[in-house]
Amino acid sequence: VQLQASGGGLVQSGGSLRLSCAASGFTLGYYDVGWFRQAPGKEREFVASIRSGRDPRYADSVQGRFTISRDNAKSTLYLQMNSLKPEDTAVYYCKANVQSENYWGQGDQVTVSS
Repeated sequence: VQLQASGGGLVQSGGSLRLSCAASGFTLGYYDVGWFRQAPGKEREFVASIRSGRDPRYADSVQGRFTISRDNAKSTLYLQMNSLKPEDTAVYYCKANVQSENYWGQGDQVTVSS
């Protein structure tokens, strides 16, 4: 299993970014996949997740601003982030739970300037 995140960068407050996570070694549509983030000096926290047959889940802090989706044909997970705030600044990680094992991508920096 491999996960490769991309799409991060520097954006002004109120702007948008879309993160992508290219998945390989498993069938993306079969498993629970999602996004986490870690800000400097803080613990890694849940952002959003998606699983077949269930509604996507979001952290309260991003509900209504972020949208998680996936393209099973491209084996890619996405996180559309709108109305970004400085407090969204963090390293974002994609995660997959495959056969009860957790796999993480390498992380992608998102910086929101005020």
